[in-house]
Amino acid sequence: MKKINLNHRFLKPFKNIYILILVVFVVWMIFFDSNSWFIHNELNNEIDNLKAEKEYYQKGKEKDEKEFKKLSSQEGLEKFAREEYYMKRENEEIFIIEYEDSIKTKDNE
Repeated sequence: MKKINLNHRFLKPFKNIYILILVVFVVWMIFFDSNSWFIHNELNNEIDNLKAEKEYYQKGKEKDEKEFKKLSSQEGLEKFAREEYYMKRENEEIFIIEYEDSIKTKDNE
């Protein structure tokens, strides 16, 4: 059986107990601990994703608030009702003009 040479230049630092403890501690903190580097990295990525999602929803909220302000006025509400629900005033006629490319058929759905 071949004996390990402890005087090898790569193994010399590990004779010092402090360096050996430091290496074991670093390996433990990187791989095995509940607060390991891998878990921190994963949590930081999740935080970044949640911040991006928060920003997306805040922009949507601002857009909805602008629409709500438009619909708060009588003119804005009337415009919305006319465009979306084809409502009309009394004694008024509405003509809906559709072009061929805007009509839904089975071919272009």
